[in-house]
Amino acid sequence: MKPRHPETSAVRGAADLAKKNGPVSTPIYQTSTFAVTDNDEQLRTTGSDHYYTRYGNPTNTVAEQTIARLESVEAALTFASGMGAITTTMMALLKSGDHIVAQRDIYGGVNKFLSQWLPRMGIETTFVDTTDYDQHARAIRPNTRLLHIESPTNPALRVVDFAKITALAKQHGLISMIDSTFGTPINQRPAEFGIDLVMHSGTKYLGGHTDLICGVVAGRRELIEKIWETRTTLGNCMDPHASWMLVRGLKTLAVRVARQNENAQRVAEFLSRHAKVRSVHYPFLKDHPQHAIARRQMTGGGGMVTLEVEGTGDDARRISEAMRLFTLAPSLGGVESLVSIPVLTSHLMVPAAERAKMGVTEQMIRLSVGIENIDDLIVDLEHALEAIPARQQVTVG
Repeated sequence: MKPRHPETSAVRGAADLAKKNGPVSTPIYQTSTFAVTDNDEQLRTTGSDHYYTRYGNPTNTVAEQTIARLESVEAALTFASGMGAITTTMMALLKSGDHIVAQRDIYGGVNKFLSQWLPRMGIETTFVDTTDYDQHARAIRPNTRLLHIESPTNPALRVVDFAKITALAKQHGLISMIDSTFGTPINQRPAEFGIDLVMHSGTKYLGGHTDLICGVVAGRRELIEKIWETRTTLGNCMDPHASWMLVRGLKTLAVRVARQNENAQRVAEFLSRHAKVRSVHYPFLKDHPQHAIARRQMTGGGGMVTLEVEGTGDDARRISEAMRLFTLAPSLGGVESLVSIPVLTSHLMVPAAERAKMGVTEQMIRLSVGIENIDDLIVDLEHALEAIPARQQVTVG
């Protein structure tokens, strides 16, 4: 059968399309355990999705198979949160004495896990500049096992060249892993470029309605099976009702992301022309440093826009608090537009010196652009930018 397009996979996913009398909507198997007829059957079901929900659950399976199809990979696993997906995966694949090379531009929670928690287990991380691939190569050691990236990055929206990262990982026999949350499987599919594991905070775009917490890792079956064993031991599984909500959210993923791409492009273009905005970070703006790479490996620029204001950190706060349609709240990816200050939210836990290396400034404002009417969103931004005075231009004569 010809592979389905992502828009179709998002809606139909892993549903059985055979003609029969049955539910159109995925049922919720809201149960902790499953009955068997005898002990032989008990042994046969161990490790299946009809044994015990910490091991698996039919509703979870539908969500996982849908995401695997969206990412063009063999298998996927769901977790109780995005951080749960990353931490469980790394603990499954690494041991004491191993080494990670990770780009410097990553979510603050992951930075904390790599720099503060893994060293307690004897696992060290070297952080490198995100788009300096020679620096990536020089950081690799004989005990390096994992190459971890994020693209587009949070919050500076830098774009990593998948082809270069894949080549580097294959040359040194490393597992490559990407946090693709900002990209979504609609705008990019890193596995098609050779990335081994694709992670998402499903809380964001995959769920899409700011009403559940979940994480996903997708990739080759052999790796997913190793991660499954660790997830089962740690108990970092997803509740069946949350999985049902994820499946429901996935059905509208393609149409939501398409609208968010359009709105974010318009927002970025508007902000790039505004006198009170120092810089705008958005992959599909022509002056973005990795614009050509983004166009090559992404079908849309995404729903995230980051701006830096002409002014101070206090000015950035005033602008964010003056917005009405852009709700002041952490997180992203939902149908409603949100605004946050990265140094106060996603990167609050990162030391100031490290934030400076990442290019995360106090003047940064991160916008998660929703699906509202674009004209209303721009009016809201115009009003908010009035919260700070225009800077005086000094003329030397």
